Formats: sequence, C-alpha cells, structure tokens
Amino acid sequence: MAAATTCFCSESDYCSDCGSVLPPPGVSETVTCLACGQCTAVTEFLGKCVQKSVVFNKLDARLLSDEDDEAGALKGPLIDRRCSRCGCEKMVYHTRQMRSADEGQTVFYTCVQCRFQEKEDS
Repeated sequence: MAAATTCFCSESDYCSDCGSVLPPPGVSETVTCLACGQCTAVTEFLGKCVQKSVVFNKLDARLLSDEDDEAGALKGPLIDRRCSRCGCEKMVYHTRQMRSADEGQTVFYTCVQCRFQEKEDS
C-alpha cells in the first residue's frame, strides 16, 4: 500500500499524497501522479482489472428543436422581413451567442411559409 511518508492511506487507483486519480500503468516500473509527481510502483496494480464504459443518454426531443412547438408551428417574434427563397414577408427569429463574448450575437431568421433559415451576425 502506501509508504510511511504519505499523507493518508488510499486505494492503489489514487495518489497516496494528494488523492488524485492515477493514470493507468504503462510499460515503466512506476506510475507518476500527474497532479503532484508522486511515484507509485507498478507492482501496486498487480491483479487489478480496469473496465471502461461509455453511456450515451437519449436526447430529449424537446431539446432538439427549440423553434417549433408540439403542433409544428414556429415560435418566436414575428417580424417583417422578406424571405430570399419564397418572397414571403413574415419571418420569426431567435438569437444565439455563437462567437466570443466581446462580439455580437447571431440572429437566425426562419420563414413562416417555407421554413428557409437565414442568419445574420450583428
């Protein structure tokens, strides 16, 4: 386990000095903590089994499109703006901060007739 000079007693997966998670052992004789530099002998990891798993959560359908409601109607403020595709005079819009904070926001316009989308950086 841990040497007498360590701060606390811990599992071999964690650094005995600072408590950080240790990287998996490699080909060298020691494992070095990336946070504090403490070296642990690879023999501490003998018999340990490492398993990994990745869990993907299902996306909520309501989060996929925030511009449509349940009935399929567009949401957002209605403005007078000509659609460059169909010529309709009404569009709805929403804004997003797509660039860095010291730059303007991006305005997305959606035609109420053909649902063509335009964007404008303000």
